[in-house]
Amino acid sequence: MHLTIFTPVELLDFIFRLGVIFAIYGFLWGIFELVFKIVSGTRQRSQMESYVIRGIKYILLALVTFVFCYQKDVNDSMNSTTQLILGGIVLLTYFIGKLQNQQNKNQMQRVMGMMMPNQGISHAFNNKAEILIIAIAMGVFGMLILFPNYAYNDISKWFVASILDIENTAIIGFIFKVIGFFFLLNLLSKFMQGISFILGRNQLNKNINNRNSQSDDQFDDYEEIN
Repeated sequence: MHLTIFTPVELLDFIFRLGVIFAIYGFLWGIFELVFKIVSGTRQRSQMESYVIRGIKYILLALVTFVFCYQKDVNDSMNSTTQLILGGIVLLTYFIGKLQNQQNKNQMQRVMGMMMPNQGISHAFNNKAEILIIAIAMGVFGMLILFPNYAYNDISKWFVASILDIENTAIIGFIFKVIGFFFLLNLLSKFMQGISFILGRNQLNKNINNRNSQSDDQFDDYEEIN
């Protein structure tokens, strides 16, 4: 197993293709969600049930992502090892983005609940559960790297075949490619924000250290005068 050198254009193409795959997967999962709601009727889900379903969704997405990367179906110019590493990074970034969206939604629900306490506005959110299902999904992705044969089953084969069929459809495929383009822009924005945060934090630490050094120098001068 070894890494291949890739160009920035190949990296952007890789992220774009994964964005298309994620979008089509979300579309297919949305159909299952709709059928499930029709079958269950007006019954409201418990928080436990919601997180179990979301956990299955994330695990299956990790499974599908692994299959695409392992088979080198995302980008032909990269070997499977490179695609798996990049795919894991993109997948984790995607999950973190979902977590941030849930946190923002929860904050908005709290504000709305305070403004309209009689409306019964609520949103099932558990930060620890969100992190747990992300950790489990990424753990499954990592486990499949060691045992890739477990990734190939009827469920993963159906999702992969369905995603490829939809992607190759003229009009619908183009729509999802547009979504993949915005996914690429969103992911690049998150990377830039992360880099800016790290650089800003380092600069802040330098400023604090400089101030502490200046304070120590002033204190030493005061001691010498006395």
